Amino acid sequence: MEITGKLIKILAEIRGESQRGPWVRGGFVIETDSEYPRQVAFTTFGEDRVAMIQNIPIGTTIMVNFNPESREFNERWYTDLRATRVQPYTPGQMPGQATGYGYPQPGAMPAPQANSPFASAPNTQPNASMPNPAPFASTQPDSSTPSMPAENDDLPF
Repeated sequence: MEITGKLIKILAEIRGESQRGPWVRGGFVIETDSEYPRQVAFTTFGEDRVAMIQNIPIGTTIMVNFNPESREFNERWYTDLRATRVQPYTPGQMPGQATGYGYPQPGAMPAPQANSPFASAPNTQPNASMPNPAPFASTQPDSSTPSMPAENDDLPF
């Protein structure tokens, strides 16, 4: 998922030690630029992802790629928005056009091969210039289709 907003706060780092070794978690808050601005908090996990946000000045408009994740604890649900990539945003920019601050960098992954299941399929959309002959279903009963008797109806309702 992706969202754009102005960076308004960088949250404090939290460090710890687990059986697998040391870990670090950080976070930041952006404010969306919409009719009703919202403040959205993101978490980052890992030294490289925490460092990606530390070099961005407060007030910079950024585009954030993230994964939402929820978990239950004591019959209550908690949701994290984990940022995977942060990149500067310029108006009119298409997603993935700018070089990001984050991980992985755009273009780091090879383009899909022609026989790959991720290769783009040919456009199978109908021609937009052709009017739809029946945009709405008719509310009149169709006399060409005989109706079924009610006793043959095997529906439970």
